[in-house]
Amino acid sequence: MSDFAGMEDLLQDFLQEASDLLSDVDNKLVDLEKTPDDRRLLNDIFRGFHTIKGGAGFLNAGELVTLCHLTENLFDKFRNGEMTLTLELMDTIMAATKGVRDMFNELGQAVQPRSAPPEVLAALRAALEGDLHATPAAVVVPSAPAAVAAPAPVAPPAVATSADVAGPDWQALHGAVTGQPAPAAVPAVAQGEVITAAELAHEEAHFPPEGRRTTDQPAAAVAAPAPGRRVEERAAARESTIRVDTSRLDQVLNLSGEIGLTKNRLTSLRADILAGKTDTETLHALDQAVSQLDLLVSDLQNSVMKTRMQPIGRLFQKYPRIARDLARQLGKDVELTLVGEETEVDKTMIEDLADPLIHLIRNAVDHGVELPHERQAAGKPAKSIVRLEARQEGDHIVLIIADDGRGMSAERIRAKAIEKNIISEEEANTLDERQSLNLIFLPGFSTMAQASAVSGRGVGMDVVKTNIQKLNGSVEIRSEPGKGSVFIISLPLTLAILPVLLVLLGDQPFALPLSMVREILPIEKEKMQEVGGKETLVVRGEILPVIALSRLLGWPQLQHPEYGVLMQTSERSFILSVDSFAGRDDAVIKSLDDFRPRGVAGVTTLSNGQIVLILDMKELLSDLSSVIDTDSRSGYARALEHSS
Repeated sequence: MSDFAGMEDLLQDFLQEASDLLSDVDNKLVDLEKTPDDRRLLNDIFRGFHTIKGGAGFLNAGELVTLCHLTENLFDKFRNGEMTLTLELMDTIMAATKGVRDMFNELGQAVQPRSAPPEVLAALRAALEGDLHATPAAVVVPSAPAAVAAPAPVAPPAVATSADVAGPDWQALHGAVTGQPAPAAVPAVAQGEVITAAELAHEEAHFPPEGRRTTDQPAAAVAAPAPGRRVEERAAARESTIRVDTSRLDQVLNLSGEIGLTKNRLTSLRADILAGKTDTETLHALDQAVSQLDLLVSDLQNSVMKTRMQPIGRLFQKYPRIARDLARQLGKDVELTLVGEETEVDKTMIEDLADPLIHLIRNAVDHGVELPHERQAAGKPAKSIVRLEARQEGDHIVLIIADDGRGMSAERIRAKAIEKNIISEEEANTLDERQSLNLIFLPGFSTMAQASAVSGRGVGMDVVKTNIQKLNGSVEIRSEPGKGSVFIISLPLTLAILPVLLVLLGDQPFALPLSMVREILPIEKEKMQEVGGKETLVVRGEILPVIALSRLLGWPQLQHPEYGVLMQTSERSFILSVDSFAGRDDAVIKSLDDFRPRGVAGVTTLSNGQIVLILDMKELLSDLSSVIDTDSRSGYARALEHSS
């Protein structure tokens, strides 16, 4: 049975808001390390731990209360000028926040958290006793000097048991006043965006493995009980919830009211026309009402889409702490600067971007940035800057991860790919600089001679490329040896509406993502050339392969295609030959739940009611040799039959 039976709502509310508060504390700790005398930061962090402690007290989470109380006492000494913040003390505090996050994970499983790691509690108590060099062993990295061993835990007078520090017994007070048992109270935690227990677990998985909690108990003895069904269902449900600015909801409500009035006007005009009133004035009024309805529906659609948009700062806020911890472990001095935190992104993208950005930031700190003495020898400042930026450009969101480190050599990357048998020497000789840099996205590629706990297994960059492609985005690399590297991620503004180009095979329309289309051009048969058994066309001096859409779909080609669509993906440029075009449209994507034929991203409905398949070009191009088999043809035939 759950430790929090009947308290699921209170528990989830606490986890959502306290985890936001802890993320804010993490960022302020990183800022405090740069300005240790900033009293505003000291007070804010003190209040953060105090608020979390108060909420934990309502849940009777005694171990969490104890850990927060010890850390709170430490910050009380900082802000009163009784102690000075040092790097060793900051390591202890960071380990304490890691312990708090661990306890949030256990609370997310609906069980009372276990005690914080003994070395963290010992270091906190030693620091309160005046040992300024006490550092929990969990945060000491192999390359760093050995930390002074923490003394045995000695509880200072200000720190008593969890029962003593939990504050006044509000339930007893309530009972004394009312004569009835006290109801469950909502903890006074700071407001923030919704973050679920599942997201907390996901975030935890990305923190460096050093310093994770260990135990000498057998696995069976420490396994957490399975959470109750109701808690699991509630956590899953909250993953699909977002917080929306009330002004946006007010706008949706106002537009809904306007649409209702226009509907009433149309109903009245319909009755007039059915009654035989078809004079010019009535028809003009009908035209105006239809135009008004079209405008209002368009505005309503845009307003509803905006309710899905969330500031990307929600995602960015966890990264300064991650970059700081990793740099400290590697003996580097790195500052992560955030730009464009107010940029809004589709809510579904925020979750899917977590993995790629984690890998790129860790890669920049581990591979891109040099050690301080190496930077000074190269005439650079000892502190390196990693920039994480977001901005909106037209109908796309652009994310930039840049560092001022050692950069990447295309020649060295090609040599490493040959050494690992990823490509042949002949293939390497045909690659330009952009294609050579893109080799780092291949599975198994790594320039590290030996894998470490941080990187070197050739998995991270493959994850980056795969996840970005799932979002219909692209990744571009720019790098200069000795100057640094820049990774540019381009994403559609939203995943719910996709700008598409409608092309025709015979009379059958298909939708192509407009983000991949560079231009449309005529195909003249006499200008086609055959190179290596493949049809090609020269466009402004560039030899491009011509791929028939009918071939990709496994359809018979009844006539020579008259038009080509010059398309570009992150790997290649090519010309897709089609019979004709039906224009451009903003497609509202509908997924195919029952089945999903190969190369079909979804369907959309045109203004005339016709259902059109939206093609997944990356999937269609992944294996050209398989697109003409019987199964592929029958899959498309079934899709079209189903759509009609």
